[in-house]
Amino acid sequence: MASLKVYSIGRLAKYVTESTVKTMRGNIYRTTNAAYSTEEKTAEKDSSDKLPASVEECHKQIEALTNEVATLKDQVKDVEDKYKRALADGENVRRRMVKQVEDAKSFAIQSFCKDLLDVADTLSIAAESVPESASDGDAALRSLRDGVKLTRAQLTQVFARHGLVAVSPLREKFDPNLHEALFQQEVEGAEPGTVVAVSKVGYKLHERCVRPALVGVAKGSSS
Repeated sequence: MASLKVYSIGRLAKYVTESTVKTMRGNIYRTTNAAYSTEEKTAEKDSSDKLPASVEECHKQIEALTNEVATLKDQVKDVEDKYKRALADGENVRRRMVKQVEDAKSFAIQSFCKDLLDVADTLSIAAESVPESASDGDAALRSLRDGVKLTRAQLTQVFARHGLVAVSPLREKFDPNLHEALFQQEVEGAEPGTVVAVSKVGYKLHERCVRPALVGVAKGSSS
């Protein structure tokens, strides 16, 4: 009985020893394969990163890299130039839009002003048609004349408040942008090209001519 137990224990010890040895062998094999694979990959990487074999190859690579750097610099310069041009174009468009909006606000009443100019002309003619002496003995006529003058003065103030200014260029140099010459005549003591008569007052709205003044211009002596 005792010998049977010893035999069983011996077989068990042998089985345990053989299993342990097989496990260790498997672990060693896998570890060796993994280390070999790592070393092989490292070797391949090192071989790909090797320096040029000769000085000529080194110069060729340097030249290629220099050309690539120059090309990239040109591309960067071109992109920067396009970027600056785009910024400038955007700023110009913004300024034009602001100017157009301001002009639209300033000159939106231009047509309305032109229509009112005829009313102003009529009031001026009416106020000047009644002389001071004719209204001295007639209170009603004097009141009418004063009312017309007051209305004309108020209308002139309204014009000025909205930027509409009268142009009466008597004894000024003729300006084709603001004046329209109806005739020329010789006037003693007047310099040629000077306005010597104003047939109809002109108007300008915010420095833009709405209606040119109708004028007579002095000309040089024919003698």
